Amino acid sequence: MGLLRLRWVQIFGIGVIFFIISNLTLSFTNDVLYFPTVMTIGAFLIPVTFVAYFYQQEKLFDRSVHAGSILPTLVLCVLFGGLIGTLAAGSLEYVTISSKSPLTLVWVGPIEEFAKLIVPIIVFIITRNRFRSELDGILFGVATGMAFAALETMGYELVALVSSKGSLVALDQTILLRGLLSPAGHAAWTGLISATLWRERERTGKWFTPLVLGFFLLAAALHSLWDLTSFSSSLLIVIPSYIVIGGASLTLLFWRLREARRASVVAPALSS
Repeated sequence: MGLLRLRWVQIFGIGVIFFIISNLTLSFTNDVLYFPTVMTIGAFLIPVTFVAYFYQQEKLFDRSVHAGSILPTLVLCVLFGGLIGTLAAGSLEYVTISSKSPLTLVWVGPIEEFAKLIVPIIVFIITRNRFRSELDGILFGVATGMAFAALETMGYELVALVSSKGSLVALDQTILLRGLLSPAGHAAWTGLISATLWRERERTGKWFTPLVLGFFLLAAALHSLWDLTSFSSSLLIVIPSYIVIGGASLTLLFWRLREARRASVVAPALSS
């Protein structure tokens, strides 16, 4: 399959073209009405592309009878997962975190990872007899994490726009940085936990095991370390830390994807 024929590559390419056009239109007309267009495309471009990639993996490797009907549930995960996750996380952080000191920031990771799991767990319970493979779990987790990241990015975009007094350069810098980092952050952490949830149910018949707790704590710890790193004003600390933490997060996510694909291929062979 050629790279340009891959749907996620097409989505990314078309999105980049529209993002460039919207930027040029805003620069040419200087019309503030185009700021929402630039912000929306910028916030959702990479998240949608990343989810499309994992959706294609599920379509290619999941041989279960219900795999073809997963799209409506995926859309619900994106819509409600991001919305409920951001609202729940914001409310919990407002109630429990009194300041933005490094010590209290440690709790942001567990709070946000818990909030992002609300919708995947609901899907996990409701669709227990349909979407049972680990590939399904990874897809739902990544979708929820990316929706959360996109909505969060829109908040950062607004802050950048206000603090820079309407600078398009500052807005684009925020979009680029947040977009490039989002797969290694929220998507990887929530996808990893969801993958473990689905895998453990398939393996043990239980939805909560010590392994699920272990991967939740691992994802929350990576999340908290990421947030603590942002407190440093030195790029010599921030950049290597992001590379290490983000690299570890993505490595874990794609390790689970590889194992999930292998299990989906092996399972039909064993049952035949």
